[in-house]
Amino acid sequence: MARTVASPEFVRQLEGFSLTTAEILYRLPDHPILLQSYVWQDYDLAPRFPALMKFLAFWREKLDGPLHSVRVAHTSLIKPAEIRSIGVEMLLH
Repeated sequence: MARTVASPEFVRQLEGFSLTTAEILYRLPDHPILLQSYVWQDYDLAPRFPALMKFLAFWREKLDGPLHSVRVAHTSLIKPAEIRSIGVEMLLH
């Protein structure tokens, strides 16, 4: 009998991680008046976002383009099911 193994992403969701997307605007090193956009996405723990904070620290330390702003969106992909009683029972043969 085949054994099914959950994906690492699913296991992380069960541990409380949620899909996090960050839009990072940064200034171009040679043309600081211009802004460039970078989209980062990973599973992270809200509300502190340690993975995103680690990435932004790396950016500040190693990359030349200074950060302008960061916009963050996240959602829990595994949520409790919504059950609504409609008071009807149907049988299908």
